[in-house]
Amino acid sequence: MKISTTELLNELQDRTQKHLQYAQTLLQRPENELNFRISADSWSSLECLEHLNRYGDFYIPEINQRISSSKTSSKAVFRSGILGNYFANSMMPKDKLNKMKTLRTMNPIHSQLNKNVVDEFIKQQKQLLELLERAQHIDLEKTKTGISISKLITLKLGDTFRFVIYHNARHIAQVEGILKNV
Repeated sequence: MKISTTELLNELQDRTQKHLQYAQTLLQRPENELNFRISADSWSSLECLEHLNRYGDFYIPEINQRISSSKTSSKAVFRSGILGNYFANSMMPKDKLNKMKTLRTMNPIHSQLNKNVVDEFIKQQKQLLELLERAQHIDLEKTKTGISISKLITLKLGDTFRFVIYHNARHIAQVEGILKNV
């Protein structure tokens, strides 16, 4: 994938802003609705957001550290890496969400959760927006980040942003589907 760096960052900021706004609407809902699950082994809305918060707990400090230590200048065009593009595209929401296994540490099923989860998600979306703003001044290809599943694999920062934000979009779509059944 080849895209203007400005276009990519604008698209990711728009998506993140929408996620933030949607999360703010969730604060208006009663907690029992946010804890509703369609079946015994499915996630509730709060569990979806808790899952995203756990990923945010890894990726936000990782991205922040890599941006802070980057000595590169931004380039006009971003070229995605093969692996990064695959990971990012696999996270994109589809009409029928394909189920994926998650790491045990990232699986919040049957956790006792309250609206603090939504507050944390909102905070993380604001942090992502700040990081996207800071990323406009560095090379999204040469700046690399670690990933949550292996210390041996790194992705281009642009692909990491895409992965994290598309992953958020995937689970926001899941939350919307759950809440239609409440």
